[in-house]
Amino acid sequence: MYADVLVQYGVKSLDHTFTYHIPQELVGDLTVGMKVVVPFGKKEINGFIVNISNSKPEIEVKDIKSIITKELKLNEELMELGKYLSSKTLCTLIASYQTMLPTSLKINNSKETYELKRKIIYINRDLVEIEHYIENNKRARAQIETLEYLIENGDTLKSELNASAVKRLLELNLVSEKTESIYRIDPGIAYEEENELNDEQNRCFEEVRNSFNRENVFLLHGVTGSGKTEVYMHLVSEVIKSGKCAIVLVPEISLTTQIVKRFYCRFGNDVAIFHSNLSDGEKFDEYKKIENGDVHIVVGTRSAIFTPIKNIGLIIIDEEHSSNYKQDNNPRYHAIDIAKWRSHYHKCPLILGSATPSLETMARAEKGVYKYLSLSKRIGNSKLPEIKIIDMQPEFRKKNMILSEELQLDIMKTLEKKEMVMILLNRRGYSTIITCASCGFTYKCPHCDITLTYHKTSNHLRCHYCGYTVINSKTCPNCHEDAIRDYGLGTEKLESYIRELYPSYRIVRMDADTTTKKGSHERIINDIENGEYDIIIGTQMISKGFDFKRVTLVGIINADESLNIPDFRSGENTFSLLSQVSGRAGRSDLPGSVVIQTFNPDNKTLGFVSSHDYMGNYKYEMEIRKKLKYPPYYYLVSLKVISKDYQAASKESTKVAEYLRKNLSKTSIILGPSTANVFKINNYYRFQIVIKYRFDDKLMDVLKFIDNQYILNKTTNIEIDIDPIRI
Repeated sequence: MYADVLVQYGVKSLDHTFTYHIPQELVGDLTVGMKVVVPFGKKEINGFIVNISNSKPEIEVKDIKSIITKELKLNEELMELGKYLSSKTLCTLIASYQTMLPTSLKINNSKETYELKRKIIYINRDLVEIEHYIENNKRARAQIETLEYLIENGDTLKSELNASAVKRLLELNLVSEKTESIYRIDPGIAYEEENELNDEQNRCFEEVRNSFNRENVFLLHGVTGSGKTEVYMHLVSEVIKSGKCAIVLVPEISLTTQIVKRFYCRFGNDVAIFHSNLSDGEKFDEYKKIENGDVHIVVGTRSAIFTPIKNIGLIIIDEEHSSNYKQDNNPRYHAIDIAKWRSHYHKCPLILGSATPSLETMARAEKGVYKYLSLSKRIGNSKLPEIKIIDMQPEFRKKNMILSEELQLDIMKTLEKKEMVMILLNRRGYSTIITCASCGFTYKCPHCDITLTYHKTSNHLRCHYCGYTVINSKTCPNCHEDAIRDYGLGTEKLESYIRELYPSYRIVRMDADTTTKKGSHERIINDIENGEYDIIIGTQMISKGFDFKRVTLVGIINADESLNIPDFRSGENTFSLLSQVSGRAGRSDLPGSVVIQTFNPDNKTLGFVSSHDYMGNYKYEMEIRKKLKYPPYYYLVSLKVISKDYQAASKESTKVAEYLRKNLSKTSIILGPSTANVFKINNYYRFQIVIKYRFDDKLMDVLKFIDNQYILNKTTNIEIDIDPIRI
């Protein structure tokens, strides 16, 4: 027998299978989807088996050396999904399989198992025989004590018993030893009863339940605090009762802590979690639970959509508008596309939930492509917060550079009532620009086309693209004057400022710098829930999904920052961010309020935020998109031509653009080449071409042709992003 093997190298020149002979000792053990060791040139490397047949090749082939693991493998569905992912994103097949697997199973990892095991001792004779032994061996005190302990307590960890006594009892065959797997993550949480749904929630629940066993996409559009999660859990409960499984996705690791806690409380050990902050061993355990069918629910971030859960009855994507569902690097997939594929494969409904759905999703709901469900009111007596917009121009004249007088006053009032304040500033670090007041020198990354961000805690200047770091010095490296000054505002500086203003209150910062350590998200969130902080400062990671009952005031600093990003989605993203973070206020019986600080108080987007008018913002943005031919009226493809040689990148990008103009439909619009938003990253120059199209049956063939032209090009690379989130 022979096997077609996809080898571990992700280069496009090797994006095909190699045939190997299956030696007699492996016949019967090998199956499609398994990871094996094969000879390749003078090396031995890893590969996936993608096909097994009896067809003998015309040339002599080598033998497969060994199987890496029989326990976990890619199942038939995931093998097919990998092919879809490869064709959709134009990545290599091995890259698509790689992205679907946890570290423990990735192709270049030869470790056989990450499994933890423990040894259990148990009595294997009837009680009469054990008592007879005890009666006739009074001098074997340790053995008798061990047997009596086992009689009273049942199966016991070997490590808890007398080692020499256990050894002798095993020799006498009075006890036996068995090995059990240990899961590193144990919920250990008691079950809670389901909450009763209100009329709106129940209508949405019934609509989805009636579509079980059919492929349908629903948009669940619910205002912040309307109880979308409770609807999800009721539906998941129904799915499990029918003997099927569910996947629930959230956009950020920080959100998994709260939603996983709720699912654990409701479903206990029937839940597996999956996200990038788990250790390799934890991912292995959770993947094994899923693969073995030990759980019916998977909760996680983007990568959880690839878990090998079988017999799926429901897929839920919460906060569907989030850009985190799109992967930035190769393969550039969107979790919603993968969810649709799996929904089609399993003939099950897919729910896209959000308080601020993306324009593309709402447009499909308006057309009837998706079924629209609405939750227009908050749960119980809570009301949407009152939102005030503060003009910062007069505040600057009064030297209030960071917090306006009104926000400072509102913060003090809130703290005096022993309620909690949340402050959003969507920029981490201490300062965004470090420059010399004498000669104008500005610290920039030597490898990238951006300024360095100052982090005061470590006294380092850091590039947030390539990671380049340099120690900050007050002496200018250019003119050697002691004139280095910091400008701009990040969360670290904001925290320092807030601590000076409110020294007697407990403050926590939540951003990418304070949540890098394992378990830090969970620790901060648990501390907030336990009332250990009065003021929360953070970036956009605090804006979605959190339900802190004591938060009654939200302050938004530099609301203009996201509006000024040169991207066609900036208005949509700003509305979403500000609406989501505003929704953290007043989620209990306590009334909430929001203060938005801006230099553009008359901006339309901010006006829609202040009046909680999603549909007004949707119609406004749709008019702009229609005029400018952007999604959802047109589809987009972004091509980036990248090289360490500026001239090569410029020349090749011009050639690519000319080829596109000659070979695509006349209705398609080709923009560029132009320099990318960040022109240089890690010493690579980047030129961008954008395709806008509605229907172009030549497109994929043209893109594949261009992609193939650069397979063997050693100086220039091309990145193709179909349906990019940002350009």
